[in-house]
Amino acid sequence: MTQIVRDPSFYEPADEDDCSAYGYFCQTHDRHYWHESCGEGPHLIVLHCQEHGAESMWPQPAMLLFPEGFDPPLSDAQLAWVQAEEDADQA
Repeated sequence: MTQIVRDPSFYEPADEDDCSAYGYFCQTHDRHYWHESCGEGPHLIVLHCQEHGAESMWPQPAMLLFPEGFDPPLSDAQLAWVQAEEDADQA
């Protein structure tokens, strides 16, 4: 399973968004993903917002360890969030 965290074609969330309905969607099998029940073989999983469709995720814990190591790289907003979290942890 590969989870796609960010893609230039995905919606970039903003603080003003008040989205409330999310789920995971398997791009490989073109259906909702729930514990590999969408089909056999590899899965390409994206965060799916009911309002915006595929959406770039805010950084996950693993991303906080190596924010420069993602391809495509984190957006400016995601990187700012990572840096703010790091600054808060060091304070």
